[in-house]
Amino acid sequence: MEPSGQERRQELAQFLRTRRARLQPEQAGLSSGGRRRTPGLRRAEVALLAGVSADWYTWLEQARNIQVSAQVLDSLAAALQLNGDERKHLYLLALQQLPAEQPPASVGIGSVLTQFLELQGTSPAYVMDPKLNVVGWNKAAALIYGDYASMSERERNSLWRTFTSPYVRRMLQHHWESHARHRLATFRSHYANDPGDSWWMSIIAELNTASPEFRAWWPQHDVLSGPEGKKINHHPIAGRLVFDQLSFVVTDAPHLTMTINVPDRDTDTASRVEKLLSGSLQPEERLQPGER
Repeated sequence: MEPSGQERRQELAQFLRTRRARLQPEQAGLSSGGRRRTPGLRRAEVALLAGVSADWYTWLEQARNIQVSAQVLDSLAAALQLNGDERKHLYLLALQQLPAEQPPASVGIGSVLTQFLELQGTSPAYVMDPKLNVVGWNKAAALIYGDYASMSERERNSLWRTFTSPYVRRMLQHHWESHARHRLATFRSHYANDPGDSWWMSIIAELNTASPEFRAWWPQHDVLSGPEGKKINHHPIAGRLVFDQLSFVVTDAPHLTMTINVPDRDTDTASRVEKLLSGSLQPEERLQPGER
């Protein structure tokens, strides 16, 4: 049974009181002002740190039915030094929705995730940030999709590469348009978290100039998320490769998405990728019947 509005407000009020009680004035850059009757910050101090009136914050802790904006919730989250999970909980209690993602300024992957990528073996795998920049990959992905290590930062952006790389078009052949539209719709859904930001505006402007397809499709406002399903690639050495695509959010780094392309079991894709990895693919094996 879904809680009523009053029950949610009571839960929010209790949550705020517990977060306030655990934070000492010195941790918030305030003077303790001598002995205090109760632990933690005073309501007026939280209000000061969050840039709201003391009365308004008091009403919030009293579970009154008042309007709360995302901007104010972010200010409260900062004032109370909430972690990511606590910030989400605050939003769900106050607005019944999750906050927009706030990816870190510097995005990368750790050693465990790097090792996990390499363990995928014949499954080309890569990690993307919210801007669709490829920030991690395994050897199979580099051999099939391109040498990411030698690319510029812009070239490692999946949307940019989809619309500007002749290699990607040759690899996808008549599947290119569906792939490009899917990438664009995914990019649009991420763009909604930070519209107007200079990075997003820059790549949109550049793609408008570089790609007639992007210029035609961007105004359509298609929005989509999730994997593409079956992928068919036409590799210049390995020939036709068929994959089933799996994507998921990295649990301890929710701003990152991992995509694993699993070789289709009804084809010889896995053996072709294995030979590609070992460098033992023979010329006569490079193309399948019908591709010569």
